[in-house]
Amino acid sequence: MPGLILAFILLALVLVTIFLGVRIVPQGYKWVVQRLGKYHKTLNPGLNFVIPYLDTIAYKVLTKDISLDIPGQEVITKDNAVIMTNAIAFISIIDPPKAVYGIDNYSIAITNLVQTSLRSIIGEMNLDDALSSRDLIKSRLKEAISDDVAAWGIVVKTVEIQDIKPSQTMQMAMEQQAAAERSRRAAITEAEGEKAAAILSAEGAKEAAIREAEGNLEASRRDAEAKMILADATREAISRVSEAIGDKQLPATYLLGEQYVGAVKEMAGSQNSKLVLLPGDILNAVRGLFGK
Repeated sequence: MPGLILAFILLALVLVTIFLGVRIVPQGYKWVVQRLGKYHKTLNPGLNFVIPYLDTIAYKVLTKDISLDIPGQEVITKDNAVIMTNAIAFISIIDPPKAVYGIDNYSIAITNLVQTSLRSIIGEMNLDDALSSRDLIKSRLKEAISDDVAAWGIVVKTVEIQDIKPSQTMQMAMEQQAAAERSRRAAITEAEGEKAAAILSAEGAKEAAIREAEGNLEASRRDAEAKMILADATREAISRVSEAIGDKQLPATYLLGEQYVGAVKEMAGSQNSKLVLLPGDILNAVRGLFGK
């Protein structure tokens, strides 16, 4: 019985020794081996052999691309505007010993480094530039942290700005500014429309006045021509009457008297007439009636 127990103990010891000496590293990982508390080597994916009881697996490092979510933070721009921003960084560990021995916690270190660099970069920019220059911020941020993380055996693949927006108070101020700008543009457009309408109205009035003046000028010309024609006709009639009468006064007197009597008769027949017309030379007229 004691021999059997000893055999089982030896068998268990052999199995444990084999288990400790043979290590299978999965794909996507690298294991850091320490021998007697000191870095010894790095195990690559696959089958690996170590010295049992002397070599220990100190760290299991993920070699796939790692995404680090950078928490949101308030950043003050060059023109003293407060904006909220957060990011995400993609890194890859290419040298596991440096990653585990060069920094106590590379995830926290890179997160703090990105936040600090982001504050510094945006702090040198105005609000409008910061809101519209994501690609520029991304490139400058990657350039700023690449040298620092390279000393830790880490490569920064890219840093993406997830969100960058003004604070709630700044958003309200920007909305008010945008509303004021829209109102100003609307007022300018309305004023320009009224100005154009006034110009068109003035031009229309000017053209109408010119046409009216031309019409009045044409009417005046025609009226003058008509008066000239009438004057010529009157002159011709007077000339013919004068030639017909000659030195005889009686026919002329007769004609004038006939027109005078017709005019008096017409005025007397009017319903609105309240005048009684008498000849200017009434005494001679009466004498004429009695043949004296």
